[in-house]
Amino acid sequence: MPLSLHNKKIIISAGASGIGWAIAKVCLSKGAIVYLCDIDIKSLKKIQKHPLNNKRLFSYECDASDEYEVSDLFDKIIKKTNKIDALINNVGVAGPTGSLEKLSSDEWEKTLKINVVSHFYFTKLAIPMLKKNKSGSIINISSGAGIMGFPLRSPYAASKWAIIGVTKTLAMELGKFKIRVNAICPGTIKGDRMVRVIRDKAKFLKISKKIIEKDFVSMASMNCWIYEEDIGKLCSFLISRDGERISGQTIPVDGNATRLD
Repeated sequence: MPLSLHNKKIIISAGASGIGWAIAKVCLSKGAIVYLCDIDIKSLKKIQKHPLNNKRLFSYECDASDEYEVSDLFDKIIKKTNKIDALINNVGVAGPTGSLEKLSSDEWEKTLKINVVSHFYFTKLAIPMLKKNKSGSIINISSGAGIMGFPLRSPYAASKWAIIGVTKTLAMELGKFKIRVNAICPGTIKGDRMVRVIRDKAKFLKISKKIIEKDFVSMASMNCWIYEEDIGKLCSFLISRDGERISGQTIPVDGNATRLD
């Protein structure tokens, strides 16, 4: 396999576990240099034992919802490189489960702060580095909940729809600089986050977790889970030269999900 991302420099938020780490591993396997951050110290310590750490993989602790920490992160990255090829805005939380009238203002605001405002912090600082590169790619990780309604998860859905709007707008603003901006909408990902979502929904509806899990899988025409590596493969394609004419797109990776209820 040719190294289609040879020496491409990529920043990934929330990159030490889950989808973020899957993206990092795929990109590294194709020759990229990866700068990732996370708030999860335990996962970061595991990353720091990776054989490529401090060679082509650089990991940092950062609370993506704190503007000062994000600014400090970019200061550290700029000491290593003043331009990048891609930014992957992956950070996000599931948010609370429940009907809207029963949710607290704090829960709503926290979900929007992490899932939307953090993307602003990262993108604002990444754009000058992409412009210096005179091309590049921004990939925003949205969700199936960014193109459909998601009962009992209104703050999450609101945040993921917002990411689609930002993506479409940035693609128009940055096209003249040869910077592509796309959103990926993962479906039902097999992983720890869905375990928590299934647990919370089962508790709210007072039914078994197995019933909820089966229902989630049935939402896709292909009747399947989506795997974290699937998202990494699409990110790799969009960053590579093979994706250099793709921008402003919302791309589901969901086995053709038809509902989120």
